[in-house]
Amino acid sequence: MKHQNRFLIKPRILPKRFDKHTDIKSLVAYYRSSGAYNGGRLAEACAIYENMLNHNTTICLTLAGAMIPTGLGGPIISLMEAGFIDFIISTGANLYHDIHFALDLPVHQGDFRVDDKELLKENVVRIYDIFITNDLLLKTDKFIQNAVKELKADNPISTAQLHNFLGKVLLKRVKHPEYSVLAMAAKYDVPIYTSSPGDSSIGMNLAYLKMLGNKLIIDSDLDILETSAIVLASEKNGAIELGGGSPKNFYMQTQPTLSQIMFIDKGGHDYFIQITTDAPHWGGLSGATPNEAVSWGKINPTELKKGVVVYCDATIAAPILFSYILAKKERKLLKKLYQKREEFIANLKKKYKNANPK
Repeated sequence: MKHQNRFLIKPRILPKRFDKHTDIKSLVAYYRSSGAYNGGRLAEACAIYENMLNHNTTICLTLAGAMIPTGLGGPIISLMEAGFIDFIISTGANLYHDIHFALDLPVHQGDFRVDDKELLKENVVRIYDIFITNDLLLKTDKFIQNAVKELKADNPISTAQLHNFLGKVLLKRVKHPEYSVLAMAAKYDVPIYTSSPGDSSIGMNLAYLKMLGNKLIIDSDLDILETSAIVLASEKNGAIELGGGSPKNFYMQTQPTLSQIMFIDKGGHDYFIQITTDAPHWGGLSGATPNEAVSWGKINPTELKKGVVVYCDATIAAPILFSYILAKKERKLLKKLYQKREEFIANLKKKYKNANPK
């Protein structure tokens, strides 16, 4: 019997051809048949996303930087509607710019090669190759200020409560709530958290109102407890992480919050997909690999094959991943996690007392 080389047991790579009938599923099948480079990793991500949905996984989407101004909010809304995203952790910038679309304020294609001094003269601000006007910013600020003045809270609130309130105001009062992740998240009971509440124009507006006497207090400690309680209450946990930074770690730290701080060992996250252009050898959080996360108890070491890093611009890879999963899977029953937050916190306290009887 001829000996089979153990390194040559995977399928052969063949040059598959495209035609006018090639669709998103065929494209991902092509990536899978090659398995090479980051096309191969993207095919792995598609398979992992399918696996998540097949096993009742509570799925978190984390958003770094400013992804929403690119128009990526549309696919994200489609995923929420289908039950393919259960909660979100985002930079405040994404959520602030999301409001522009709901208010029907124009976000324009631009050019990164422009003279920024000329933009300054014309009251235009630039997000790489996206242009928006200062007038647009002021109108968005005014919306946030007027909305928050109506928010009555006797106690400090989590960022999920703030974003749910803003989303409900958008649903009721603006021209295009269907364009807004905040509005649709409020409609579908998808909680949205911000890991750095002060690091955006939303935080700047809240600070301005506080200077004028507004008593609203955003408590980020509540965010830590709520996200950890969601993870604890879930059968399985997984994340789709666009970029890295603070939103990525805020999700990943839910496991050591449980195991290291509260002595409730959930075993680490079960699934992990990250799309990033950062690399691990710079020591940056955005590039930290699933293997490194194992050492912190953030990822289940027995589930490492259910994690992948796709080294690619998220504006390229994420639409392919999202389009594929929407084409491949049937809609799921929405988990409606926002309305279950208090129940989950009560469960967290109970599990903590059971794990720490003294």
